[in-house]
Amino acid sequence: MSFSSEHNRNLDDATGSEEELRRYLREGEHQTQDFKFRIDSSLKIAKTLSAFANTDGGRLLIGVKDNGKVTGVDPEEEYFMIEGAADLYCKPPVPFSAKTFAYEDKLVLEISIAPSAERPHFAKEEDGKFWAFVRQDDENFRANKPLLRFLRDKTPKSKRKNLVAYGPTERALFDLLSREQDTSVSKFARLAKIPIYRAERTLALFLKWDIIGWKATEKGIRFHLAEEETRDF
Repeated sequence: MSFSSEHNRNLDDATGSEEELRRYLREGEHQTQDFKFRIDSSLKIAKTLSAFANTDGGRLLIGVKDNGKVTGVDPEEEYFMIEGAADLYCKPPVPFSAKTFAYEDKLVLEISIAPSAERPHFAKEEDGKFWAFVRQDDENFRANKPLLRFLRDKTPKSKRKNLVAYGPTERALFDLLSREQDTSVSKFARLAKIPIYRAERTLALFLKWDIIGWKATEKGIRFHLAEEETRDF
């Protein structure tokens, strides 16, 4: 069953304004926006749907090249591919909405995904396995175990006011990131002399408290102290 709020047979009627679309095109691709010439594979686009739903939400503009040039699409055909990706290749299915823009006698399909309360959403890969993805800038990355723990935590955020009240493991992580620019799960576990699962749990907790942030690098997901203005302790 599709989670879209509108049926694809109505997509030939453009409801978005050309000026709105021009504003999006000027922005280029970023954390919450992706351009697609067309959708060739529901399996592949499922990763982007997962990443948007798991992170800050976002929009797909289909019928637009990477450089922002509008080529146009058949909205119904592209909607069908997105519907298959969201319903068949994402677990749980990713809710989305759709609308169409008319631009110089061409049609562009917008697919909007909100940050999901049901995260993490997993996307099926070519090998048949399901992975959760997160969005950083204009790229999608596999979530590692601390990020999965963080995504699964549905409880409200609660910040600790005094690091002195933390246990030795939490203190070890803060001290490590105060000395070094970032860390991996394995490095933290090794230096703190704790099991990997405990390191993952501590990192997820610090993500929840907004004490640390994450960044995808060539070495994998790395964790660093959050900016001063986001911390409250």
